[in-house]
Amino acid sequence: MTARSTSASGSRVAMVQIRVPVTPEAGNPSEVEKALARMTNAKPASDPKSSPRQTLSREAWVKAARKVLEKRGIAEVKIDRLARHFKVTRGSFYFHFSSLKDLHDELLNEWRRANCAPFEAKRDVTDIDGLQFFTEIVHIWVDEKPFSPLLDLAVRDWSRTSKALGREVAAMDDLRITLLQRAFRAMGYGPEESLVRARLTYFHQIGQYALSFKEDPEQRRRHGPIYGKVLLAPLVQEPNLPKDWQDTEGK
Repeated sequence: MTARSTSASGSRVAMVQIRVPVTPEAGNPSEVEKALARMTNAKPASDPKSSPRQTLSREAWVKAARKVLEKRGIAEVKIDRLARHFKVTRGSFYFHFSSLKDLHDELLNEWRRANCAPFEAKRDVTDIDGLQFFTEIVHIWVDEKPFSPLLDLAVRDWSRTSKALGREVAAMDDLRITLLQRAFRAMGYGPEESLVRARLTYFHQIGQYALSFKEDPEQRRRHGPIYGKVLLAPLVQEPNLPKDWQDTEGK
């Protein structure tokens, strides 16, 4: 585009070249978006009358995307939605991520670190005490440090739309059940009974998450040893259950 500038006398004419960037294909960040990203994340000029512009980190984008994933599902994790949430342009997103898939990969890494790594750390443990090993596995779920039930359910739902992710989730299910089965085997149960007990334990835990089952913390603590009694007996006694305990309510 060419613009003309004429002086007051009309005797001088200046030619100014203005380059207009070509709009990129949808889904790819343009040079304009990248420039806006640098501007959005740059420190604002010191002006006492203006409020400072927030500086967004990659972690902030991931945290916001994870909330959307857990509440609404992966289909609702969109760049425009997140940008509106932060009141910034799409360009700010591309300052930290090369694409939406890049963000998706980071969400899966969050799941792998919090919900998979604690179990994988026990994969090669040998010479175990059955009850102790069982307790350690169960506490990964119960303590939720760093395990996240909401993230686990969201990724499980996401896996229904991706064969690769479906295989990864199935492999993690198999590992968790295998670890529980190993614990029951160490307690003295046979191979098939150990497998069934492991599945009952795992399905019980996942079922509570899937149903969004809410329980008073005090009641949960009181019922914990009873769950242990049901799942571990008769070869192993739940250590936190009083030896003289009897469920006499209603009799």
